[in-house]
Amino acid sequence: MMNQSSAQLFQVEQLSAIADLTNSLSKKLKKYQLVSMIDDQSQPIELFDCFDQSVRQARGLLYVSGKQLNLIGEHCGKRTQPVDSRPGFVADLNSGSVTAQLSCVSPLRSLLAVGKALHMHGVIKMLDNNDKTVARIVIDGFGAASNPQPLWLAYVTTQPIRGYHKAHLELLRALTESKLTQAVQSIDTAKIYQAVGIEDSGYDRKPTMRFGAEQDALSVANQIIRTYIDIARVNEPGIVADHDSEFLHDYRVSLRKVRSVISLFKGIYSEQHTQEYKLAFSEHMAPTGRLRDLDVYLLEKESYFQLIPESLHEGLHIMFGQFEQERQQQLLMLRKRFASTSYQQSLEALASHFIEQPDAQEGPLAHLAAKAYAQQLVWKRYRKVCNIARGIDANTPDDDVHELRIHCKKLRYLMEFFTPLFPQKRIKALIKTLKGLQDNLGLFNDYSVQQESLQAYLANHANKGRKQDLMIAQSVGALTSVLNQRQHQERAKVMANFAAFDSDLTRQEFRQLFKEKD
Repeated sequence: MMNQSSAQLFQVEQLSAIADLTNSLSKKLKKYQLVSMIDDQSQPIELFDCFDQSVRQARGLLYVSGKQLNLIGEHCGKRTQPVDSRPGFVADLNSGSVTAQLSCVSPLRSLLAVGKALHMHGVIKMLDNNDKTVARIVIDGFGAASNPQPLWLAYVTTQPIRGYHKAHLELLRALTESKLTQAVQSIDTAKIYQAVGIEDSGYDRKPTMRFGAEQDALSVANQIIRTYIDIARVNEPGIVADHDSEFLHDYRVSLRKVRSVISLFKGIYSEQHTQEYKLAFSEHMAPTGRLRDLDVYLLEKESYFQLIPESLHEGLHIMFGQFEQERQQQLLMLRKRFASTSYQQSLEALASHFIEQPDAQEGPLAHLAAKAYAQQLVWKRYRKVCNIARGIDANTPDDDVHELRIHCKKLRYLMEFFTPLFPQKRIKALIKTLKGLQDNLGLFNDYSVQQESLQAYLANHANKGRKQDLMIAQSVGALTSVLNQRQHQERAKVMANFAAFDSDLTRQEFRQLFKEKD
């Protein structure tokens, strides 16, 4: 039985139904007057999402109409707030009901236009004999902008008025009995995307791959490499447009995973070709390194200022001003590189090597069954991680801690690559356990690298005897001291986090999945 005091949602899937709805309801609700306030013409709207489609994946639809930012979601209904300009980063939006619902969007991702559509909005007032509004119907309809006669999908929401529950209940009955409407529990945003003709881009920086246990290891390696080359290349336009720093990050991670397959899948490719592939992908990674370093610094800008007294901020302002100028120079060089024929031909030629491998390029383990090969690689790397970690104490050199980080990263990559071959819940639980240790080691490494980079910056930029050089030296010196303290704090956590990773249950799971025979 319907709740007479609560708003109800109905779906309309025909264009004519929107125009006919008032007439249809008028015949059923003869003792009431229905006043239609529906726009005669639909209005163009622009839909927004970030590159990895976080809004769409969260079952939301974000659009701008006029000066309003609107969000429709299966879980939040419809939210609206004023907007001054095209949305970019969520953090830059004014506070409001829409912004509050956009926690699904990473603060590192910018909202981008993903397409145009048509929107029809309207309200139907239900009046009694005294011309008092006793209920309302709010209509939001969506159609494809590219279609002169678009197929519309509309949602009808009833709005009860306090003190007129009976009138609202009569309205609900009329809508339920109407052949033009269908009662639904929530807004199906997937249907709206379909109606307006905006397809899912399919972008996934961590795609789910499919291959079998008996498939030869060579074809699995080739499939993984081709997949991540494609992911890297899809990010190139976003890097050039400079929408946000995550395009370059995903590009680099994808090529790093390609290089990891080539390095870690020993015996799959011939020794000569393994070295050639590693060198070729390293050469494509190298020109992006400095730009990524600068992105990281600029992303950490606010936190750096919070780490040192305000009296030392002037030197950081000068340093970050120089970083921003250098970043523009690095971005310009990378844009030219991506536009060059030599770059395009080089990556295309590299990718072609992993479609079908000539016999001369195959290694001795190329045709080993994928699962047996995966177990061998993962178990060996897991034992390496445990052997190094169990030897770490308060006096262990930093280089040994860095080595542990590198082996943890290699172990995680291997487990992620081979996830399709093992029970999903079990291997993902192990990866999650490993990630806790890896995050700790990552912070330890970040603090170390940042200290070294800041010292290198001082040596190259603040040694000319100028007044600003002294301010930079004081600020960077104070910042380096704080980073050093944080590095030591993270180091102290390494042993505790490894102890959590090295539990009896985890050891048993690794042995059962990667050591014992089926």
